[in-house]
Amino acid sequence: MINTVHVSHVGRVRQVNEDSVLIRHLEHGYTLGIVADGMGGHLAGDTASKLAVQTVAEDLSSLEPDMSMDGIRAALSDAILHANEVIYQEASADERLHNMGTTIVAVLLRGHEGYIGHIGDSRAYKISTGQVIRLTDDHTLVNELFKSGQITEEELESHPRKNVLIRALGTDIDVSVELSPVAIEAGEVLLLCSDGLSNPVRRDRIGQIVGSLELPLEEKADRLLQLALLAGGDDNITVALFEHQEEGAGQRIKGWNS
Repeated sequence: MINTVHVSHVGRVRQVNEDSVLIRHLEHGYTLGIVADGMGGHLAGDTASKLAVQTVAEDLSSLEPDMSMDGIRAALSDAILHANEVIYQEASADERLHNMGTTIVAVLLRGHEGYIGHIGDSRAYKISTGQVIRLTDDHTLVNELFKSGQITEEELESHPRKNVLIRALGTDIDVSVELSPVAIEAGEVLLLCSDGLSNPVRRDRIGQIVGSLELPLEEKADRLLQLALLAGGDDNITVALFEHQEEGAGQRIKGWNS
C-alpha cells in the first residue's frame, strides 16, 4: 500500500503561499500527487499553481483499470499539457494575470510504479536504502550553465540567478514535459517538493529525516517543513511524501539513523 502525507507553509517572508499541493487516491489502485510553485506575483502565482493542480487532478480523476505504463505516461503528459493551455489562456484574458506561470512536479502511480512529469525546478527525490536519489533535473538557467561546464556545482548553488527558469507551465503556448518512470519499492519513500525545501535544506539532512526508522510519515513531513523554516523560510515550502509499505511486513529503510 502507498501511505501519503503533504504539508505546505507560506514561510517567514512571503505574504501569500503561491504553492499548491494535492494527493489523491483514485479508483483502481492509482495514486496521484502534484506540487506546483506559482510565479508572477500576488494573485497571479497563486492562481497559476491552483489552476495547474485543479486541471491535472480533474483530467486524471477517472482512469481505466490496469492501464499500461505507456498509457499512464501519456495520461500524465496530456493532463500537464492541458494545464499549460488553461493557464496560458487565463493569463491572456486577464491583464492582472499577465505572464503568470508555475512549476509542476507530478506523479501518477498504478500500485507502486508509474511516471513522474515535471516542468521547472520543483523536484522529486527517492529515498532508498541509505541514499537520496534525485529524479528530476531543474529547468533553470544556471543548471544549463552547469551542464555545459560554464560554472561549477559550487557556483550553481550560490549563483544570484539560481531561480531563473528556462521552462515553466503556462508562460508559453507550447511547452515540453519531462517524463520519467518511477517505482517505489517496499520501504522506499518518494518526495515531491517546491524549492522552498530543496534550496535551503541539504540533501543529506532530507535523507536523515525521511530515512529515519523511528518517525511516522506525518512527522517526517513536519520535520522537513521545520528545517526549511529554521533555515530562514525565505520562500513558500511544500512537501509531499509517498511511502510504499508492505502490509504486515514492517519494512524499514536501512542505512539511516534518526
